[in-house]
Amino acid sequence: MKKTIIGCCFLLILVACAKPKDFEYRDIRNVKVNSIGFNQSALSFDLVYFNPNGFDIDLKQVSSDVYIDSMYLGKFQLDTMMHINKMSEFVLPAKINLEMKTLLLNSAKMLLNREMLIQAKGTVKAGRSGIFKTVPFVYETKSAIKLF
Repeated sequence: MKKTIIGCCFLLILVACAKPKDFEYRDIRNVKVNSIGFNQSALSFDLVYFNPNGFDIDLKQVSSDVYIDSMYLGKFQLDTMMHINKMSEFVLPAKINLEMKTLLLNSAKMLLNREMLIQAKGTVKAGRSGIFKTVPFVYETKSAIKLF
C-alpha cells in the first residue's frame, strides 16, 4: 500500500513537471504602422496563438530577433505579464522596430510574391505558480509576403 502511494506521488510529480507543448500559431491581426523613419520604423500587431497544454501558463517576457531570408529585419519584444488559460486561444500584442535598409533590400522579392524564409530567434520567460524559466526558441516558416 505504501509503495502504491509513493508510486502515485512520483507519477504525479513527473506529470506535473512535464515539458509544456509549444504554442500553436493561428493568425495575425490589427497590423498598424506606428512610425516611419529612414533608419527605423515601428510596427504593432496582434499574434493569435493556441495553448495546447492542459494547464495555465504565465508569460513574463519575450525577446526575439526577426529575420527574412537570413537578413536581420528587427527586434521583437514583449515585457508584459500575461496569464494564458489552458487549452485556449490567446492574443499576444507585439511591437517590432524594423530596420528600413533590410526592408528596402527585400522589397523587390516581396513584390514578386516570392516565398521567403521568416525566422524568429530569441528567448521566452514562462512558468507556473510564480516559478519562471527562460527558454530559448527558434521559429521558422516559409511564407509569401504580400505588400499589396
